[in-house]
Amino acid sequence: MSTTTLWSILGNSQRLDGGAMFGNVPRAMWEKWIAPDAEHRIPLACRALLAKNLAGKNVLFETGIGAFFEPKMRERFGVVEERHVLLDSLSAAGVSHEDIDVVVLSHLHFDHAGGLLAPWQEGQPARLLFPNATFVVGAEHWARAKAPHPRDRASFIPELSGLLEASGRLEVVEGAHSRALGESVRFHVSEGHTPGLLLAEIVGQNGKNGVVFCADLIPGRPWVHLPVTMGYDRAPEVLIDEKRRFLADMQARGVRLFFTHDDACALAAVHCDDKGRYSAIEPRSELVAFPLIA
Repeated sequence: MSTTTLWSILGNSQRLDGGAMFGNVPRAMWEKWIAPDAEHRIPLACRALLAKNLAGKNVLFETGIGAFFEPKMRERFGVVEERHVLLDSLSAAGVSHEDIDVVVLSHLHFDHAGGLLAPWQEGQPARLLFPNATFVVGAEHWARAKAPHPRDRASFIPELSGLLEASGRLEVVEGAHSRALGESVRFHVSEGHTPGLLLAEIVGQNGKNGVVFCADLIPGRPWVHLPVTMGYDRAPEVLIDEKRRFLADMQARGVRLFFTHDDACALAAVHCDDKGRYSAIEPRSELVAFPLIA
């Protein structure tokens, strides 16, 4: 038996249009959940999850948006900080990007994978950080990233796929487990937000009481409610059906939800009332050496 410790790692934050983040939910409802600013934008985290001693390795689940955008694009996409916040947050947790053995990427949209890159410098090409890490991405989504649809082409970083391939440390996963992490992490696949989204479950003892990285299937607590989806989702009805099955499974096994975009909550448990309505309970704003018995 070994103890894995979990740390919530904040990356660069964003402010994005609330209507886009809440799809067909009327503003009169969503502004009660998250207050918008004068430009109708809501605050969003880009939070990663660090697992120390997971299969004997330092594992980082996602990297946030990072600081790779040039100033004009940074302003367009509402990135708040100029510096690479993720690197500072890793340092506060006692590691550097060189200490990470595995980076697990749910998908390669820039707000989840941009932190793989060094901060923008005028006249300098994009450069990959994490020199000692294996990069894990799902096979179906890797194919999408290599040949995006016009609807989501702007969500990908053009140089990133080539940099990952050239690193010689890319693992494209088919199935529920990766070579890099074995049975310590189980992958669930979602299609509603983007093809082949990987939801990484850090498996607890006897398959119960683990933690799952919800990525963009469930960006934060308001989206736990089944009808709530984002305008960015490619197939909202598919996503709602996926959420129903996913949440029922997580609740039955006591698996807690880790949120990447919730500005105030990193981790919560799943609750379902007698009307079948799901919600997030027992919220934690951050994780610092949070123990998980694997």
